Amino acid sequence: MNPRTAQVERNTLETQINITVNLDGNGSASFRTGLPFLDHMLDQIARHGLIDMDIVSNGDLHIDAHHSVEDIGITLGQAFAKALGDKKGIYRYGHAYCPLDESLSRVVVDFSGRPGLFYDVEFKRALIGSFDVDLFKEFFQGFVNHAGVTLHIDNLKGGNAHHIAETVFKAFGRAVRMAISPDPRMAGIMPSTKGSL
Repeated sequence: MNPRTAQVERNTLETQINITVNLDGNGSASFRTGLPFLDHMLDQIARHGLIDMDIVSNGDLHIDAHHSVEDIGITLGQAFAKALGDKKGIYRYGHAYCPLDESLSRVVVDFSGRPGLFYDVEFKRALIGSFDVDLFKEFFQGFVNHAGVTLHIDNLKGGNAHHIAETVFKAFGRAVRMAISPDPRMAGIMPSTKGSL
């Protein structure tokens, strides 16, 4: 199997982002985004997805975090699309439930080529530390649009905002890990009746 790696840069007037991924890694990760709580969540994706990631972002954080968070999602989605190539031989679908104490989230993903985000997560407060929880949806929307995936994210139970966020990102990492894993019975075969994804 060819190495499933990619390096993508995104440079705009608002952000400069460089992301490297290895989809067949062991969860090694390095993050320099200027947003410590986002780094913590990205680390959940890497560790639970067994994806090596290096993400460097320099954005207009003096305005707010919106541009940086959205553009990191966009660039990560582009990196996934590049690393996966034609997607032959992958499971394509993935799902996971992850709990953390009182919180429980479910994530289901389809590397379908059809972008769609269905996000049902309610937080009982607007901030986790100084991080705006509305930006989680912006991150996933950016990822979905540029990775070309259908993504369902549902928080089923939860009270503590940190716990809710962590269950979402852990479940996302594990669902993605399942979906992008090589299926030995589908080696070299496109997992679609259409013949392409």
